[in-house]
Amino acid sequence: MSSDLTGRHVVITGARGGLGGAVVEAFAAAGAVCHLPERSSSPPAVPDAHVIGGVDLTSEEAVRALYAGLPGLWASIHLAGGYAGKPFTELSLAELRQQLDINLTTAFLCCREAARKMAGTGGRIVNVSSRAALVPAGGSIAYAVSKAAVVALTACLAEEARGQNILVNAVAPSTMDTPANRSAMPRADQARWTRPAEVARAILWLASPENTATSGAVLPVYGNA
Repeated sequence: MSSDLTGRHVVITGARGGLGGAVVEAFAAAGAVCHLPERSSSPPAVPDAHVIGGVDLTSEEAVRALYAGLPGLWASIHLAGGYAGKPFTELSLAELRQQLDINLTTAFLCCREAARKMAGTGGRIVNVSSRAALVPAGGSIAYAVSKAAVVALTACLAEEARGQNILVNAVAPSTMDTPANRSAMPRADQARWTRPAEVARAILWLASPENTATSGAVLPVYGNA
């Protein structure tokens, strides 16, 4: 099924991350007008995407200003985040708060402002959680907790937005085949990792007009893992 987003405005955070390039390419290929908030103001990796520089996604004021300055919004895709792993007994409160800030706070602020922007017109919101939030494992508790909070955020917002034609979902990838992961885990079975393009296709469908009923879902995208 094709996903035609011709002329529709879409925010994509975290566009320069390991998943970001594939998502921007997928949405641009579907005809979307992509708005990419970033701290820097570097040229976009995908032609015709609009980079909005100087945006701190953990700042309430910055995120409010970002969405207020956008035209009518169809979708908001929240890829911004980061991973940190450490044994639980060595984990500091500051490290926990850092993971909550980069993974949860960014998604919370963008979800809230996107929902406000879509009020009365409808739209699509897609967050990125992680397999770590759904399948218990040790060694990265702060990350797993922050991504589990994104799951709760997604489910609760979907309920609040029910009846407003705002569909809110999340994807939960397993380890993705990115340059950073290949460098960090050179001995892993990389053939089992999920490709970013596969995750991007799942996000594109959830954000497309073809999705008319799915909301509150957390879609596992595990590949062969």
